[in-house]
Amino acid sequence: MSAALPRITHACARVACAGALAIGLLTSAPTADARAATASSVDRATATHTAERVRKPRRDRTRHRVDPVAKAMSIAAAQKGDPYGYGATGPNRFDCSGLVLYSFRKAGFRGIPRTSSAQAGWARHVPRARLRRGDLVFFTSGGHVYHVGVFAGRKNGHPQVLHSPYPGARVRTERIWTGSWFGGTVRGRR
Repeated sequence: MSAALPRITHACARVACAGALAIGLLTSAPTADARAATASSVDRATATHTAERVRKPRRDRTRHRVDPVAKAMSIAAAQKGDPYGYGATGPNRFDCSGLVLYSFRKAGFRGIPRTSSAQAGWARHVPRARLRRGDLVFFTSGGHVYHVGVFAGRKNGHPQVLHSPYPGARVRTERIWTGSWFGGTVRGRR
């Protein structure tokens, strides 16, 4: 039995040595390869983690972005009750085009002109049936624009305008009183 023991020990040592060589415990080359493999797997894991972080869907910022025309409409609506002032552009007194100028500039429209006739030329004309809240309403007489307001929607089927009407009056919403008007929009302009 004692003669068999050295052979078994020698055989186990040979298997252990071969296993150690296979996993890189006895030479530096496999160890270096093992370290490189470990390092590259760590790099891959980091890269995967980073890629997952990068690939996470970002919140859709357009979902939270306020429509500038809607913003201008709410700025104009906040001026309800402010008095008319000839040539006034706010923030506490307005004439008709001054209210439009103030509201739309505050909402981010930089190129909007000062007077109602210039605003009519700057806006893109749209059919009455296609007007949306925040679009502009231009009133005409003798082929000339004399007044402007902001389209406030329809009430009982009748178009409404938010405007600063005339001296002695205050900014308000009311039913459009005449058939001599046309619509315009600044959507798509800034």
